[in-house]
Amino acid sequence: MKTYPDKSAWPAFLFVAVWTIAANAYSYFLQLKGVEVRLVDHVDTVLICVIASLLFFQTSAGFPSPPDKSIRNKNRFWIPAAVGIIFGLLDILVIRVILHPEPYTSLPPFLQPFPYSIFLYVNGAIYMEIFYRLLPFMLVMLPVTRFTPEKYHFPVFLLLAVFSALAEPIMQFPEGATWFRIYATASGFAMNFLQAWYFRKYGFFASLSVRLGHYLFWHILQGIYVEHYEL
Repeated sequence: MKTYPDKSAWPAFLFVAVWTIAANAYSYFLQLKGVEVRLVDHVDTVLICVIASLLFFQTSAGFPSPPDKSIRNKNRFWIPAAVGIIFGLLDILVIRVILHPEPYTSLPPFLQPFPYSIFLYVNGAIYMEIFYRLLPFMLVMLPVTRFTPEKYHFPVFLLLAVFSALAEPIMQFPEGATWFRIYATASGFAMNFLQAWYFRKYGFFASLSVRLGHYLFWHILQGIYVEHYEL
């Protein structure tokens, strides 16, 4: 197993770094033009670029390299994205159709004007996967893989996957009816756990693709619909 930086991860690192820098610059450009949008924080942008350097060490931690040619694109991108789309459609059904069927009179905070929404929410997906998956998984699995017998690797990963899957639902625990709290927590845990599993099987971009599929419908397409058909 490699114990040195994987140079083949350069394209993945550059994609993450260039996208978050572009999203940051675009957000402040729109602000200068007087357009009210959610800004991409400077500190978050720097942190994403720094932590993304862990992509070079995925193989050392027992995870697939981003450009691993043995992994088919349908497993790295398309199937995970389809899984994320299912979660996004479920959220739209539960939150918009059942709980809040009335049209919006202005864009709510979780929706942003198009095409800026593409930059913001792809960057948001990258942010979540950097901090909820890449950082904790690498910090734990790098020493575990390096210094412990192989029989401990999967149990440690499984425990880490459960904790990482609980983090987002707990940190974003919703208000509302009991059934909705159960739905939000269960669906949040399920999606995050599947992302952890895809991360282990197919690497960072598989995990990211799940979230991108979810954000495509929940944030971007719903935003386009509200902006052009409800306002």
